[in-house]
Amino acid sequence: MKSHFDNPLVEQRELLESKRVCLVDDKSVIRVSGKDRLTWLHAMLSQNLANLKPGQSADALLLDANGRIEENIQIIDDGESSWLIVFAEHTDKLLTWFDQMIFRSKVEVSRVDDLAIVASFGQPLAGSAISNDQQLVWQDPWMADPVGSVRYAATDGRNKRGAWNFFLSLVSKASLDDVLADKSQAGTLALEALRVAAHRPAQPNEIDEKTLPHELDWLSSAVHLSKGCYRGQEAVAKVHNLGHPPRRLTLLHLDGSGHSLAMAGDKVFVSGTDGEVGRITSIGQHFELGPIALALIGRNVDESDALFVKTEGGEISANQETIVPPTAGAAANMKEKRANLMGK
Repeated sequence: MKSHFDNPLVEQRELLESKRVCLVDDKSVIRVSGKDRLTWLHAMLSQNLANLKPGQSADALLLDANGRIEENIQIIDDGESSWLIVFAEHTDKLLTWFDQMIFRSKVEVSRVDDLAIVASFGQPLAGSAISNDQQLVWQDPWMADPVGSVRYAATDGRNKRGAWNFFLSLVSKASLDDVLADKSQAGTLALEALRVAAHRPAQPNEIDEKTLPHELDWLSSAVHLSKGCYRGQEAVAKVHNLGHPPRRLTLLHLDGSGHSLAMAGDKVFVSGTDGEVGRITSIGQHFELGPIALALIGRNVDESDALFVKTEGGEISANQETIVPPTAGAAANMKEKRANLMGK
């Protein structure tokens, strides 16, 4: 993927205005066919997929037994097959795992190498592939708050910057040049800046070996809290109802007056202290907000604390914009319920 074609700030505006598209090379496609495909996927993933209708799409997570994120999977169903958009580097691992999980289910799983993935805003790409009379287009539910979801973040600040009306279109590689012939393209710098501004987590940036969906506010689009019996479900419910996620995603507004640039992996500190409280996961130079970053920080960091980032070139001051608040979780509020029962 190219980082930019023109000025990345112009590319951002024109992406949002549906004047540009972005070719996505770090994802690949897996096809799951067979009459049991939806119930089979439903049993393994965090999203309610059993009744996904032809033409509908969904966001889902594959979790380990402790509720930690292993994969983010975007799903399109055409009525006969489900098309999974996955992190390209993990495709072989996922295919092996899926094969091991088939048992007696009537499903077939295969790698799809003849489709490209193109990102756009506002509308899907004209010329996307057709399967079973359905356009193979995934629409991100990040802003939609689907049934069964819960959002920890307040939406006011995010919505001031416009909706993240984001599409991934699958396009035949054989016709890709023709489809893109009359389209201006944007690079990854523009797409990343828009994603960061929308508070939207992504794989692999925001995911490490410990990441829980709650920490990234992914219960808002990729987890259905009313379904059970998938790996990691008990841990998801326990943290949401009784506990708090140990870390929380925050948006950092970085001081751009100096010459230092933050990078993913740089450590975050509370001003006036020398104890690390988190790390940068994604960065962007936004056309309205300036230098911004997503960071995973400890839950106990006060929302009003001034922060700084240690970079190779020096320290950068940073102000927080809360995404996941320290109060996230504990939805059952057992202390309040006990007090009410005791008449206190």
